[in-house]
Amino acid sequence: MRWQAIRAIREAPLSSLSLPAMLLPSDHPDRVSLAAEVHARTPEPLLAPSRATYLAVHIDVGSLDAELAHIAVLCHSQGLQAPPAGATHWAGTLGALRLKWERHGEFSSYTFFTAGLSPKPFAEPVTALLPPGWLAAVPGQTVFAAHAELAAAEVQADGAAAVPSAGQLAAHFGQNLVVGSRIGDGAGLAFTDFVIHDDGFARFLLQDRDMSARSAGRMLQRLFEIEAYRMMALLALPLARELWPRLIGIERTLVGLIERIAGNSSEDEESLLQQLTALAAEVEGALAASQFRFGASRAYHALVITRIAELREQRIRGLQTFDEFMTRRLGPAMATCATVSQRLGELSERVAQASSLLSTRVDIVRERQNQELLAATARRAAMQLKLQQTVEGLSLAAIVYYLTGLVGYGAKALKDLGVPISPDLVSGAAVPLLALGGLLLLRRARRHIGKDSDSGAA
Repeated sequence: MRWQAIRAIREAPLSSLSLPAMLLPSDHPDRVSLAAEVHARTPEPLLAPSRATYLAVHIDVGSLDAELAHIAVLCHSQGLQAPPAGATHWAGTLGALRLKWERHGEFSSYTFFTAGLSPKPFAEPVTALLPPGWLAAVPGQTVFAAHAELAAAEVQADGAAAVPSAGQLAAHFGQNLVVGSRIGDGAGLAFTDFVIHDDGFARFLLQDRDMSARSAGRMLQRLFEIEAYRMMALLALPLARELWPRLIGIERTLVGLIERIAGNSSEDEESLLQQLTALAAEVEGALAASQFRFGASRAYHALVITRIAELREQRIRGLQTFDEFMTRRLGPAMATCATVSQRLGELSERVAQASSLLSTRVDIVRERQNQELLAATARRAAMQLKLQQTVEGLSLAAIVYYLTGLVGYGAKALKDLGVPISPDLVSGAAVPLLALGGLLLLRRARRHIGKDSDSGAA
C-alpha cells in the first residue's frame, strides 16, 4: 500500500500537490499547538513611562470555568471577543488598559498595563481603570499582588544610569529596606521592598536606561514572577511547621518500639507489630498529604532562582541584590521544607525496616511453635502406634481362639465318623500353628502398608 501511495504521488500532476504533502508525512495531532506554545506567552512590550499591576490568585480546578466567565464579562463590557473555552492565556486591549491573563499549574496571573505615570508614586494604580468591583470578584485567593512603575532613568555623564537618591526611593517605598540592582547588564535599574503596603499591593520601580520595549516587558515580567513563584514556594512552609512536632513525636515512638524489639523481652510480638503498622500508616498518610506540596515548592524555588539569574544583576553600592535577598530570606525556608520532606521519607524507610525486623521475629516464633506442635503430634502418633500394636496383639489372640474352636469342632466331627483322633489334642496342636500363621500374615500386611506409604510420600 505504501509503494502504491508513493507511485500515485509520483504520477500525479505537480499542480495537484500541495507543498507539505510533497515534502512531509502527515502532521502529529499536536504539532501545530506545540510549535505555537513557545510564542503564546510572550511578554508585553513596554515603553517608559508606563504603569502595571500584577495579580496572582490560587485557583482550584472547580473554578476554572468561572474564571473564564469572569474574563468574558470584562471583554463583553468593552465589545471584545472573550477567550475561547479551554484557553490558558489571553491578552486584549480594553480602552486605555491592556490585560494579559495566564493560567499556570496552580494559579492564574492577571497583568494590567497603561501608559503614563501618576503625579505621585503609586498614587493612581492601573486597576482604577477597571469596572468597579471586577477585580475583587476574580475567582480564587490572592497569593501575590503588586504595582509597578516603569520610568526613564537619569543618565550620568559617563552614560551609566544614575541611582535614585535615598529620598527618591523613600517616596516610592517609605522607610522600608529597599532591595535593588542594575539589571540587564546595566540597561536598567530595579527596586522593591518586598513589603505588602496598606493597599494590599507590593511595589516595584523599574528604570529604563537602554532597554528595548521587549526587554523592558521581559524584565518587568521576571520581577513579578520572582515574587509570585516565591509565594507559591512558601506555601509549603506552614505545612512543614505543622509537621515538624508531629515528626518528632513519631520518631520518639519509633525509637521506643525499636528498643522494645531489641530488648528480647517476653512482650507480645503481635502487639508490637500492630503498633508499628499503625505508625507506618501515620507516616504514609503524612507523606501522601505533603509530598505534592513539597515537590511543587521545590519546582517553584527553582523557577525563582532561574528568574533572578535572568535579571543579569549588577550590584548597586549600599543595596542588597535580588539574589542576595532571596538567598538569605528564602533559602532557610526552603531548607526547612526540604528537611521535613527528607525526614518523612527517612521515617517511612525506618518504620518499614523495623516492621520487617519484627515480622522476622514473629515468623521465627511461629516456626518454633509449629515445630513444637509437630513434635507433639509425632509423640501422639507414636503412642497411637503402640496402642494400635497392642490392639492388634489382642485381636490376633481372639482370632486364634476362634480358629482353634473351629478346628476343635472339625476334630470332633471326624471322631464321630470313626477317625481315631483326640479333639483336644488336635485343638492344642493347632494353637501354635494358627498363632504363627496369623503373626506372619500381620507382618506381611504391615510391610505392604509401609511400602505404599513410602511410595505415596515420594
